[in-house]
Formats: sequence, structure tokens, C-alpha cells
Amino acid sequence: MTTNDSTSSSNPITSLAELAGFASYSLLDSLTADPDASDTADDYHPRQVFSGHYVPVKPTPIANPQYVAHSKTLFEELHFASEFARSDDFIQFFSGNMARAVPPMREAGWATGYALSIYGTEFVQQCPFQTGNGYGDGRAISVLEAVINGKRWEMQLKGAGRTPYCRGADGRAVLRSSVREFLVQDHMHALGVPSTRSLSLIVSQTETVDRPWYREGSQAQNPEIMVSNPVAITTRVAPSFLRVGQLELFARRTRNKQYSEAHSELRQIVRHLIEREYSDDVDLSSTWEEQLLQLAVAFRERLTSLIADWIRVGYCQGNFNSDNCAGGGFTLDYGPFGFCELFDPAFQPWTGGGQHFSFLNQPVAAQKNYEMFCRALKPLLSHDSMCTQELEKCCNAFSRVMQEKTASMWAAKLGLDTFDSALLMQLLQLMVKTSVDYTIFFRELCAIPNEVSALSRSFYITPSDDLVAQWADWLESWRSQVGQNGKIDEVAARMKRVNPKYTWREWLVVPAYRQAEKGDFTLIKELQDVLTAPYSEQSKEVENKFYRLRPPEYFDAGGISHYSCSS
Repeated sequence: MTTNDSTSSSNPITSLAELAGFASYSLLDSLTADPDASDTADDYHPRQVFSGHYVPVKPTPIANPQYVAHSKTLFEELHFASEFARSDDFIQFFSGNMARAVPPMREAGWATGYALSIYGTEFVQQCPFQTGNGYGDGRAISVLEAVINGKRWEMQLKGAGRTPYCRGADGRAVLRSSVREFLVQDHMHALGVPSTRSLSLIVSQTETVDRPWYREGSQAQNPEIMVSNPVAITTRVAPSFLRVGQLELFARRTRNKQYSEAHSELRQIVRHLIEREYSDDVDLSSTWEEQLLQLAVAFRERLTSLIADWIRVGYCQGNFNSDNCAGGGFTLDYGPFGFCELFDPAFQPWTGGGQHFSFLNQPVAAQKNYEMFCRALKPLLSHDSMCTQELEKCCNAFSRVMQEKTASMWAAKLGLDTFDSALLMQLLQLMVKTSVDYTIFFRELCAIPNEVSALSRSFYITPSDDLVAQWADWLESWRSQVGQNGKIDEVAARMKRVNPKYTWREWLVVPAYRQAEKGDFTLIKELQDVLTAPYSEQSKEVENKFYRLRPPEYFDAGGISHYSCSS
């Protein structure tokens, strides 16, 4: 999948007409459409999709759309003019009105199907047809592929209305979840964690939907009431939205011999993944079997690095099924996510997630998804036993590679030249005993303190004399290793580059989306500014507001400390 110089942008893009010049639809042009799809792309009712890689479908525009925000960093990267975000064509198109598309832009978008695996177990039970043919993009519709400055981007509307995969739902996203997804994608990018990106956030001024949610001050596990919410659409952007679950879908169909083209469609989508995401990692002149093995190694490298980054910044995916695992090895689908504040190895923001998707179990969850990825490749190697064995070796090595990545990450967070397992285990135990704030603790540690009192800003409780003594012993052991091959100030600076000062705190985000529901977007913009500079020493006013412990009233609060949905 090649790009050329004609797709470079020297002048800022200010209109859809100018953006149309960069359109390039690799997925639609190289993969197979559902043969049962509607000719008009008005495909809004739940149905089984038996074959094909995508379903052409038009978004359902939200009513009376209003601009809320756009990503300044992504606009700069795409060379979009800032004023483009507030133009009527932009607001209309990126709120689902594809009648505004300018040729050669397509007049319809597309939704894709995928399979569901949860922690390494294949499921079909949640599919309304009990076959697995109903899983897919139920409310996410891609509307554009473009090559800009030599990079391919796919733009996808989340909350864009029903598709054949909607399973009877309304296909909408509410403002609450859209604000969260918009802000967190900008934040993750600023943290240096590979992620889908935010382009824009647009809300309807008149259209609402009802969703279950929590009462004010509730400590219930599950929502108690139905709440009317404004609908919104956030446009997320990535090199592709190919998922492990998509490969699984066609691998299952191949194994089960469901139709004659299944094996061919599996090969096509794996080839497409290589071209879209791994053209720099896979030698396209090598044999097909060698390419598959190179793909498996490259994905393992990206996925293990990603999970180490998640733990580094305190992120918990919450629902890390294989359909929420991007084939490109970046963070995808911000549903019931959260960031660890009070340190807990078993932190899990989603009440339905269980410990298998909890904070420090994410390496194992990732391994389960990687195993499903490798299993999806096996039918393409069925005639080659040696390559199959090599794939199995690659899969079995995931745990070792993951351990190496996490060890390196912990050493960097602690400013060490060499990972010390015993030192880390002692630290994690003390962090639990003392109830520390994960982000504040590691940021305060960047000062290379001599005294335990220098860390007290991160403590949710006052430690006992015995705990203080244990901390003193640990600090002495740690300091004896810090800076052995460099100056202390150099180590401190290096630590600050991997330990953010500002993190996502749900109790600070809730007021932003509540104000936005009343038409006030001030806090969204304030949070965006803070969260896109997470490693910086910002103003004293920002520090006082955003660099602090969670107030007691927000512990165990429904919709803040935990939630059962985020739609």
C-alpha cells in the first residue's frame, strides 16, 4: 500500500474540498464488501452478516450539531487549519452528514464485523443470533481514509447511528462518554502511549437518548435510574481500525468451513493488516509464510510495549477483549477505562470486568489476546508444519518478552540502570500498605528524596512509625542504586520524562461533562490543556487544582470510582 508525494500538504487544509484531494480508500478498494449489503447503504437493522470484510452504511446525522472541541495536536499533524473545525461543512460531515462529502470522497461509510473472545475464550452467546455473525461496529462508522504527508489515516465516527451490528441498540453515544473518549485520546498521545487519536467532538443541541446511570452521591455498583443525555459524535483517527477480533472472525469461519471464500477472506484481511500497519516491519519480498512470522513478532513487540506503557502511566483498559485489541498494537476503544489513583494492583474501574482485566493483570490479558491472534494466523500456515511450529514458539515467548518490557519500564520509573525485582516488590507492598496515589508518588520520587516526609503528599493515610521505618529502609536501598552511572539531577530529569505529573482523574472530568450538558465547554478546554502537557511543570494554579489526592467523598462513588457502562 504505497503513498506518494501528491498526498503531502504544504498549505493548511481549510475545507472539505481540499481534504477530498487526499482521499484514498484502501480498505474499500482492496477488501470484500458484504454481498447482502443494501445498494443504498441504508443498512440500519440488526441482521447476520455471513461474509465480506465490511458493510457499506451511511451514518445517521445527529440533529442540530454544535462544535465542542477539536484536537490541536492532531490538527497540526494533519495540517488542518484551526478554523476548519468550526466551519459548517466540517461540523456537518463529522456529525454524520455525508451529503456534504466532496468527490472523490465516498457517499457512504463502512462498518466491520469481528469475533468476540474474552480472556482467551471464544464466545457467541452475546450475539443475538447465537452464531457470532452479529458482532461488529454497532455504532462506529468509518467515513474517510486519507493519505496526508505520507501517512494513512482512517477517520471513524463513534455514535454515528445504527449498523447491521447494532444488536437492537440505538447506535448513539452520549455526551458523557464522548467527552471522556475525546479527552483521553489526546491525553494518551501526550503521555507517549500509542493510541487512536481524537479529531473532533460535536454534540446535538436537541437530540437526546436515555441511559441508565447513577444518582447524585450514589455508592451503588450498578446504575439506579434512567437519565436523558445529549447525543454526541467523537471522530477518532488511526492508521486503521483493524482488530484482533476481525482476524479471529475469518479464522473461525475458515476452521469451520462455513463458506468457500472464508480462507481467501482471512488471507486478504491479514494481508491488509500487514500493508496498513506493518509495511516497515514485514519484508514484502519474502515468502508469505515468512511474512506471517514477521507479523507475529512485530505485533508481539508492539503489544508488549503497549502494556508496559499502560502500567507506566497507571492506565487500566477495563474490558480488554480481543475485539478491543487493535491489530496495529495501540490503545483502542475507550469504554470502561480508568487511571489508577489510590494504588491497587487489582484496580478495575468496570464493575463487569473482573480481576482478569485489572490493572496489574493486563500483561496476562494481553497474552490471551496474542494467543488468539496467533491462532487466527494458523489456518494460513496449515500446510507448513515448520512455520506452524515457529509461530507457536513466537506465541510461547510472549510471557518472556512481556516480563522484559515491564522490567525495563519499572527500572525507568525508578531511575535505575538495572531492574531490581526485590526492590520493586518491597516498594509495591509499601505502596499498598500506605495507600499511596500512584501518579503523585512516582512524580514526588523524581526529586530523589532522602526523607519519607518528602513523599507524604502522595499518602492517603498517615503511616505508622513502623511503616515510616520501612519506608526509610527502602529509600536507603533505592538511593544506593540511583545514579550509579550518572548525576542525580540527570536521573531526576530522566525520571520526570517517564513519570507524568498530571493524570486522568475521573472526579475532575465529571464536572466537565456535566457542564457541557448545559452548553458550557469551558472545563473541557481547561482539561484538554492540562492533559496534553502531562509531564510539564504547569502553573501553581493548575498544580493546586489538578495535582492532588482524590477527596474522600469520591471514593466508592458510582460513576466516578466505578461504573457498569459508559455509553
